[in-house]
Amino acid sequence: MRVFLVVGLLLFAAGAVLPLFVSGPAWIVALRWAGLLAIASTGLWRQSLTRWIFFAMLLGGEIGLDRPQFAEHLRVFSEIFLRLIKVIVAPLIFGTLVTGISGHGNLRSVGRIGLKSLIYFEVVTTLALFLGVAAINISRAGEGLAISQTAPVSQQPSTAPLRWDDFLLHIFPENIAKSVAENQILQVAVFAVLFGIALARVSEAKRASMLKFCESLTETMFSFTNLVMYFAPVGVGAAMAYTVGHMGIGVLLPLGKLLLTGYCALLAFLLLILFPISRLARIPLGRFVEAVAEPATIAFATSTSEAALPRAMEAMEEFGVPRRIVAFVIPAGYSFNLDGSTLYLALASIFVAQAAGMHMGWSEQLLMVFTLMLTSKGVAGVPRAVLVVLLATAATFHLPTEPIFIILGVDALMDMARTAVNVIGNCLASAVVARWEGELVEHPAAP
Repeated sequence: MRVFLVVGLLLFAAGAVLPLFVSGPAWIVALRWAGLLAIASTGLWRQSLTRWIFFAMLLGGEIGLDRPQFAEHLRVFSEIFLRLIKVIVAPLIFGTLVTGISGHGNLRSVGRIGLKSLIYFEVVTTLALFLGVAAINISRAGEGLAISQTAPVSQQPSTAPLRWDDFLLHIFPENIAKSVAENQILQVAVFAVLFGIALARVSEAKRASMLKFCESLTETMFSFTNLVMYFAPVGVGAAMAYTVGHMGIGVLLPLGKLLLTGYCALLAFLLLILFPISRLARIPLGRFVEAVAEPATIAFATSTSEAALPRAMEAMEEFGVPRRIVAFVIPAGYSFNLDGSTLYLALASIFVAQAAGMHMGWSEQLLMVFTLMLTSKGVAGVPRAVLVVLLATAATFHLPTEPIFIILGVDALMDMARTAVNVIGNCLASAVVARWEGELVEHPAAP
């Protein structure tokens, strides 16, 4: 199967590069289609949604290149996918935030460890968001797309400047149903935070039924997301076909720049943020790297943080973090401390604005970061739910949706790295909180 995949990729790459040197004979097009058939055959042997999304991106690009007029009619399928995703956003954010805040019982019972963990989570994820914004502003990877002309007129932002008092008033909902109907996702997030805090303050007997409802809602929306994602190859392929047919093959170059920017930003996060934190907390770096190597590798290979959770908790206990701290910090971190995902969300959101030809000042980018600080909690832990958060952010800031579907084509490659960073960040968080509590067990060096 891997042989077919490698052969298919080589054939398709050769068919894509040769037109740069030879004026496109028919056999070059046949070469690309042969490569696509070889890649598709591997998907028949091993059913993988990621593999089919990647194939759909290549197929959509080929259709857009060969039949541009036909490709422009395929946009309706990407719009269907967009609508299915949008309907998930509000209930999913509400359920995850309420469950994450009130799920541990009365806020006072969370105690000192919970407070320190949440402070640490918010500081580190905020640094990750700022680093993502800085990275994409340096690389400016989205500027080659210029998709603004394809965005609906109704989505264009108002030219009037947004004053700070207007924004502050706007984030508080006056009617939650109205906020959901108008896709005001920041208002939904604020309502969910306040609702979660209020729910955590009532008695256990009165809280149980509502908490169970929110947990059930969250799990149902996770299942809804997974169900809708079966349509993702069609939506992504149609979006790619429309974009390439409308704008040409040059649209693919910024994807490579985005991928490179993302990996460089995640590496910078490890070196410039997590490494200094480990030094300040006096974490034994050699032993820590040895402890997280296996769960981080599992996360990278599977692109799923949950797959690495049991081994990560076991490894940090062996490292010297008490079980009660591990049992709270790492699971809570899966909702509130997804460093790699939050960095990528900031990077991808600014990429969408650049692709739309929109100039966002630093004040507007800071507002976007503030929005992501709320909307990224919990949701980013769901497989492929980065798409949900990106669409919510695009709706809030009146960004076009076409670049988001293009991003999904390389999202699988980005997902591997950001998931590994998520796991490393949560393991480090448990060690830092244990050190903060004075309970990190120092093992003597082996002779």
